[in-house]
Amino acid sequence: MVVSPEVGAFCAHGMIEIQSRHDGPLAGLTFGVKDLFDVAGVPTGAGSPDWLATHPVPQASARAVLCLLDAGARMVGKTQTDELAWSLNGQNHHYGTPINPAAPGRIPGGSSSGSAAATAAGLVDFALGSDTGGSVRLPASYCGLYGMRSSHGRISITGAVPLAPSYDSVGWFTRDAELFSRVGRALLPDAGQAVPVSRVLVADDLFGLAGDAVSTALAPALAQVGDLIGWAGHVDLADGRLMEWRDAFRLIQSSEAWETHGDWVTRVGPAFGPGIGDRFAAAARLDPGQIEVARRVREAVRARLADIVPPGTLLVIPTAPGIAPLLSSTEVELETFRARALALLCAAGHAGMPQISLPMATLEGCPLGLSVIAAHGQDEALLDLAVRLAAPEADDGRA
Repeated sequence: MVVSPEVGAFCAHGMIEIQSRHDGPLAGLTFGVKDLFDVAGVPTGAGSPDWLATHPVPQASARAVLCLLDAGARMVGKTQTDELAWSLNGQNHHYGTPINPAAPGRIPGGSSSGSAAATAAGLVDFALGSDTGGSVRLPASYCGLYGMRSSHGRISITGAVPLAPSYDSVGWFTRDAELFSRVGRALLPDAGQAVPVSRVLVADDLFGLAGDAVSTALAPALAQVGDLIGWAGHVDLADGRLMEWRDAFRLIQSSEAWETHGDWVTRVGPAFGPGIGDRFAAAARLDPGQIEVARRVREAVRARLADIVPPGTLLVIPTAPGIAPLLSSTEVELETFRARALALLCAAGHAGMPQISLPMATLEGCPLGLSVIAAHGQDEALLDLAVRLAAPEADDGRA
């Protein structure tokens, strides 16, 4: 396969095609792999030239990659990622910024930027990503794709460079719902029948944070979800503590990132780009007492979400607080937007719940995603919802 270098989605060190079999549920389809996942015989760069230079070529492939190859799909290359996956912008200081084919002149979102760009540009049928704080969900919204963070621990992330292990989850992108479901079922281990969905809740406080323009743009999609499943009402999800939830996520993520990579950062002194180096430097100075408080906040969030979103219930929220920011945005503007986005994205991360971003709206001519969260382990309910929403005329009324 010849890929377009103009999109900037693929890594120069990962241009390799692999196919293990020619039959299976994904036979005949191509996919890209975020350069965080190991592929046997191919370097893993994790978005950092220094990481690439100081780590051996892996001898085994990540479990998620093997699942896709075993399903008959053909890997056509490794895709760009932000450094160590610690960003939501998709702007890599060393390798550049992949083009957002759905919104030229705007960022693609990160850290699964290359996978999102390659899928949106039609260079692959689907692509593998990872999601810690929104690194699949946000690019999906920016690029007009289906994108999902799977239940934490449901799909093995073994063989991927970690960032914050208690949040890191496998995700993927497609341009259509039916394929999204097929890829998900190839990745997800068989866990029996999903609980039928019969209730939909709307998180009013998260829509309030996203603002009037986003809420208005998402209103028709929101109505479509409710009409399909049946409304159960509205909820104030965070009960006024959403910023506390966000800050707890940032603290725990930072502490785990330093615990995971601090020795390497100290020993190698990698040349990080703007923002990434600052985050690692701040992580090295964290107060253990603050981390303990943040973990208690997370436990409260998990209990809250488990109560509000049991199996059979879905929670609808905005994926992002707006469309993809312009490439010309200042660092301050991007960091401000990132902070607002994390406030929307942190709930599912804290709870370990699956969340899908559905490409069901636009704003100012750019894509805008609607997100749906399900109970932990109920990933298939989100796959089914995506298919039903894409073809409502074929729906038979069963949840």
